[in-house]
Order: sequence, then structure tokens, then C-alpha cells
Amino acid sequence: MSSKSTDFDCRRRFTTPVRVGNVTIGGGAPVQLQSMASTSTMDTQGSIDQSERIAKAGAAIVRLTAQGVREANNMMLIRQGLRERGVDVPLVADIHFNPRAAFAAAEKVEKVRINPGNFVDPGRTFRKIEYTDEEYAAELRKIDEALTPFLEVCRAHGTAVRIGVNHGSLSDRIMSRYGDTPAGMTESAMEFLRVCVKRGFTDVVISVKASNVRVMVETVHRLVEAMDKEDMHFPLHLGVTEAGDGEDGRVKSCVGIGSLMAEGIGDTIRVSLSEEPECELPVARRLRDYIERLYEAPHIKGQRAEGFNAICPVRRASERVGVVGGDCTPVVVGSRKDAEYEPERSPDLFEPDFEPLCFDAAVPVEQWGEVEPGRIIVLTSSHANRPGSMQSALHSMMRRGINNPVVLKVDYGSLPAEDVVVRASVDLGSMLLNGFADGVWIESEALGASASASLAYGILQAARLRITRTEYISCPSCGRTLFDLQSTLARVKEATSSLRGLKIGVMGCIVNGPGEMADADYGYVGAGAGHVSLYRGKECVEKNIPQAEAVQRLVDLIKADGKWK
Repeated sequence: MSSKSTDFDCRRRFTTPVRVGNVTIGGGAPVQLQSMASTSTMDTQGSIDQSERIAKAGAAIVRLTAQGVREANNMMLIRQGLRERGVDVPLVADIHFNPRAAFAAAEKVEKVRINPGNFVDPGRTFRKIEYTDEEYAAELRKIDEALTPFLEVCRAHGTAVRIGVNHGSLSDRIMSRYGDTPAGMTESAMEFLRVCVKRGFTDVVISVKASNVRVMVETVHRLVEAMDKEDMHFPLHLGVTEAGDGEDGRVKSCVGIGSLMAEGIGDTIRVSLSEEPECELPVARRLRDYIERLYEAPHIKGQRAEGFNAICPVRRASERVGVVGGDCTPVVVGSRKDAEYEPERSPDLFEPDFEPLCFDAAVPVEQWGEVEPGRIIVLTSSHANRPGSMQSALHSMMRRGINNPVVLKVDYGSLPAEDVVVRASVDLGSMLLNGFADGVWIESEALGASASASLAYGILQAARLRITRTEYISCPSCGRTLFDLQSTLARVKEATSSLRGLKIGVMGCIVNGPGEMADADYGYVGAGAGHVSLYRGKECVEKNIPQAEAVQRLVDLIKADGKWK
């Protein structure tokens, strides 16, 4: 379902195909799964071994970082080593700040990823914060002059390009006019795409990523709209950066990626986790498999409510009934009072506490009969496309002026726990991001009452509607990472997990660190071998701390700010 659709079917957005080695992205090809190696690209054998494991786990494409020409050249050896083992997975060189490395990589691998924020611009310095129209136009000419020769090298070698915009690395030029906003990220991508179109280079995939799920989803919607206006049909790579690990990382990724895929947007995906890269693929595969089921679901007739903003939705207006609806924070509902719940994640309401009106979204609203005001509606769905049918029902309610508060209930029966996490994140996350829920209710035999309630709270947190525990914005590690990210994240969590409502960034290097954790309260960022810098918001407050001292210094900083609660 594109931003212009008038029905609620899950239907793939049309895109032009792009060949990456032996893999096709877009053009009706299956959604391709990707991951990224965490090894140093100069560790040839280690990179070969890990890339092989990633491919065997289900990745169609593997990305490695290339900080410089030396790393870019070494990717040829990694590629050769994989081919000798019978592994023909295409490789992508990830480039930041070094166009020379991009030119070198274009001759060695099947795809090169460049970041518009630092391919031409040196990165955000904020030395220049105002641009006249003439100065801005001159900057755009610099992009054309720098990008065109690179595209010609890629054309000559049959190399595809990914234009990858990150929330945390927009140029001063973009920041001066748009700030670090979805509109700024969209324009950053479009500036480079216009050069590609002008030069007739179409082997391009785009990504616009952020650690904030709402920012990522809005940006993708804006980008699709902008490309439609200019008759562009480039395929999209989807991902939520710095999602973290464990269930929280899986939920964030599936809420963001899954809500877009449920609208038919996305041609290739990566679930970024602060775990071994091969751990990302089972999650991505479950997500893709679920979305493919939605493609085959029966047609959902429906029409959007007048005034609904698909790009930047606001919460549906509803009357307040007790603690549900109106301006109340979305609630979590449970069915068992006798279960042992986490203190911060106990349901707000239990089934015996209220007498709701229960409706099935698969049944047209006009067939519900009279809906009594002042009653909470519990909305379920027996339709094969649960999120589409629920959205159709809510739009129909809005058109008919039915403003009862709505609790969305999903029951997954005996479905395995791993699938429940993925499907609930898609089903409920997509509804929450569109402003369509006053409460959520998950039932699952595999999870049980306590874990089901915790998952509901996790989805609310991923949608940035209710933060009930510390949120960790943590990168998945790559060859640029300056410390062992998994063990470091574990230590930070152990020291700070008792806090409530704080967002803490744990970032392996300075490349995207401060920007990608832009809305974090505190940041722990690799600053050099064995050293860490600490951030309060976007401000670096302690530089080059020995890593052995850094976790305690982070704790001391939070305590000094009076936020240790």
C-alpha cells in the first residue's frame, strides 16, 4: 500500500530492477536479506570466514566497511577467497568520508555504498550554517562534479551503488536548511538521485536510516513521495540503525521495517542487531515470510478518512473512558491478574476490569450495528492481513464519527515465540505509528502472560509512545568499531538497566555515533583504540577516557545530573 492507495491491501511498490552480482533487487524480485561483517576488512581470513557464515545463514548480500583504499583493495582478496569456497554472495563496500576508497572499491566488488552526508562534504562542522541560494547551488554543482566520475567508474565495471543516508551524518548544507529532520534526510538522498538520473545511471538502491523508528518510517514515506513526484522508481533498502540486541532490538527493527513492508515498501532489508551478524538473518527471514503471507491475503475494501496524513500521522481523536483514550498514554491490557509481571511492565487493565465492545476488523464496520458511546472497543481481526484490516476498520470508524477508544487485541495461539515477536511488532507497530490505538493486548501461549505484556510494552517503546525501561541505542558493530561492542554493551546494561525512561547510546566509532544517537540522553562512543568519549545529548562532555574507566564514568555522569533513579 503506497502513500496514495485507497485500499488496504499489501501490494509491492513498483521499482526498477538493480543487479548486484547475481542478485536482483527490486523489479518484482523477492525481498533480499542482507547483513554486514563485523571483522576488520584487513583481516582477510576472518572476513572470509564470517562472510561465509552470513551467507549460509541466508544473506543474499554481505557488506564490509572500507575506511580507505587499502581496505577497498583487500575486498578483492576476500571476494576471491569466498569464490574459492563456492560462495558467490555479492559484496558491498561501505564508504564514509573517503571518495578515493569508493573509486577503488567500484573496481573490486559488486556494489558500493556511499553516504551523501560525507561523500562530498567533510562532515558536519557547523562552521557554515547559512547558505545563500547562489552558494547552495554551487554546493550542488560540487556534488555533480564529484559524483559523476564515480558513477562512470561504476558503469564501466557493472557496479551498483547504494546511496545511504543516515540520520546522524547529514551535511552542513542540509542541516542549514532542514536540520536533522526527515525532510532533510529526504532532500539529501534526492540531491544525489537527481545527479544519477541526469547522468543516466540507474543501478542505484537507496536507504534512509535512523535509530528512531518514527524518524526512519516518516523519512521513507517522504522519500517515496518525493521520488513519485519526479518519476523515480529506485528500489529501497530498509533498516533501523543501532537497534540494540535481544528482544528490544528485534522489536525496534520489526516495528520500523515491518510497518513499511506491510504497505508494500521495501526491496531489501537488514535487521541490525548488536550480536553476531548471522543472528540477524533468522529474524529478517521470519519478517519477510510473514509479509509475503500478507501479499496473498484477500482484498480489503476500504477508503481513508478525510484529512489523514499518511506521511506524518497524528493520533486518532477518541473519547476518554477511564484511563483509556483521549489524551491518555496508550495502555497495556492483560487477561491474568495472577501472573507474575515485571514491576514496570505490569498491565494497566485486566479483562475483568471492564466490559468492552468486541468487534472483528474482518467484518465491515457498517455491519457492526449501533456502537454505544462511552464504551471501550476491543478490536481483533480474523483476516489474513491483520494490520490492513485493522487500518481499514479504524479509517471507517473515523469516517463515521465513531470516537470510542480502541484497544487492539492480537491472539497468536500456539505460534512459536520468535514468530510472535515479529508478527506482533508488525501488526501492532504499524497501527501505533499511524496513531490508531489507545491500548494493546497480546495473547500468546508460547510467551505466557508476563512475557506477552512485556512485549506489548516493548512495541509501545519502539514506537516512542511509552518508555518503561532504559532504551539502548547500540550499533551492530563493523570493521570501524573500536572496542568489543557486545561485551561493552553488556557492561553498560548491567550498570544502568535499573534506570527508567533514559535513552543511552553505545556506539563503536565516531563516524555515525553522535548523530545516530541524536535523541539519546547519554552516549558512550569509541574515540580511539582503548578510549571512549562520553556525551550528554549531542555534546561531548568527556573525551578519550580509558575504556576500563568509561562505564563507571558514565554512571558518575548520570548521577551528577540527578538522573540516577
